[in-house]
Amino acid sequence: MTTPKPLAPSRSLFRLLKPQGQGANISALFMVLGLLMTGGFMAIALSAPLLQQWGLLLDPTASLTNPIHQPPTAGHWLGTTRQGYDVLSRTIFGTRAAWQVVLLATAMSVVVGVPLGMVSGYLGGRLDRVLLFLMDTIYTLPGLLLSVTLAFVVGRGVVNAAIALSIAYVPQYYRVVRNHTVSVKTELFIEAAQAMGASTWTVLSRYLFLNVVQSVPVLFTLNAADAILVLGGLGFLGLGLPEQTPEWGADIRQALDALPTGIWWTALFPGLALTLMVTGLSLVGEGLNDLVNPLLRRETWQK
Repeated sequence: MTTPKPLAPSRSLFRLLKPQGQGANISALFMVLGLLMTGGFMAIALSAPLLQQWGLLLDPTASLTNPIHQPPTAGHWLGTTRQGYDVLSRTIFGTRAAWQVVLLATAMSVVVGVPLGMVSGYLGGRLDRVLLFLMDTIYTLPGLLLSVTLAFVVGRGVVNAAIALSIAYVPQYYRVVRNHTVSVKTELFIEAAQAMGASTWTVLSRYLFLNVVQSVPVLFTLNAADAILVLGGLGFLGLGLPEQTPEWGADIRQALDALPTGIWWTALFPGLALTLMVTGLSLVGEGLNDLVNPLLRRETWQK
């Protein structure tokens, strides 16, 4: 008897990527735009230390050597803050800090939520009911409120902020993967594997995993966009990264007092960077969703 093969997608990758009408072309255009924006921010984050080493960027934590509240000039392209920080350096290094926290937080959520969802959906029974109740309880809590509460407990830092953010996203991966698992485990190739004596680990890792994680990349990018906003909120409340660490939310909070006096550059550029990065990730997530759910894409544009 031959070993059953995992369920293969009914559409090839080429057919999924092939434009299907005006709606698909616009969606693909938005996804490319999102990829360019996201890739640009990733390149900025990776190159920030090199730019500082080459003398193209100032030290984002140096304040005593710079003038205070200087508008954009040739020496400080985006101006300086009340503390004398260079806004350009703070904004660019803030990109690096945002990527570190967000990627770590979303990776933690995937590592915890996906296995729990597969085990819960496949085994069922009391374990499934307990996990479902726990995840639904966490899911009903506002994400920002939950992150703020956890940030109070764990304190500041990249890892601590990532932990505070990740807990809110675990139920989303759990629910999506569990629902897919419950549906796929009734397929014939799963029943054939069970009849041949395949262990639970074999079924989960070999036959179920690739068939239930199609929506995970979509969730990953959308959660990353949301995590940037929540991280900005934590920084605004003084609960994000340590003091003097370049962070968009903290920089915006420190710039608010100077806004009524006409000092606009200290808040504009960190806020603009945050907005553009969130927009880029959201466009990538929506584009991936169209690729994963082509039927939904056609129905949306037919309406």
